[in-house]
Amino acid sequence: MWRSVLLALSLVLIALPVHSQEETRPEQMIRNSIDELMGQIEGRRDYFAENIEELESLVEDSLVDVADFRYIGASVMGRYFNNATPEQRSRFVDTFRQTLIDTYAKGLVTFDYRELRVLDDQQERRYEDQASVTMEVVATNGEVYPVSYTLRRSNGEWRVVNVIVNGINLGLTFRNQFDQAMREQNRDYDAVINGWSPEVGVEELEEGATS
Repeated sequence: MWRSVLLALSLVLIALPVHSQEETRPEQMIRNSIDELMGQIEGRRDYFAENIEELESLVEDSLVDVADFRYIGASVMGRYFNNATPEQRSRFVDTFRQTLIDTYAKGLVTFDYRELRVLDDQQERRYEDQASVTMEVVATNGEVYPVSYTLRRSNGEWRVVNVIVNGINLGLTFRNQFDQAMREQNRDYDAVINGWSPEVGVEELEEGATS
């Protein structure tokens, strides 16, 4: 169920205004951009709740420059990517992007949080073109949810390619759902793309990954 406000908020942080010059550290980019984006929303939630199209437009403008949707789309399609036509690949990317935009916009006006904090102690990068940034979302009830972003540098700019919420790898979850849909639809790409509606449950996110 895409009504999870936690999921929506953690994902909407992908939609960050661009501060991704090559010399900027990824964690500082995330920290600065969270402050700027939330500054645009605070005090106007009621307005945007009544004018959701304006908020969707704001989110879309930000997403285009920050999230690497072609990379994400190929990753979600997984082993089915190579056999898809260029048109099907492009259409899935567009469908996937619109799904997230709708979710982000709803999450921005419904999530009630106490604090968003990017951790000062970040892992050292193993590769020059890859990085991870860890933050925590503190709910009003005091519950703390860890969120980790995976970024890759493309054309000199850092772009988000995945999010892990409370130990749940959303990119992997979407890939498994795409695989299941392909099997259920007898590998009918068009049917899967037309019916794409990824699901991550509220309880699943709150409980986190189990091992």
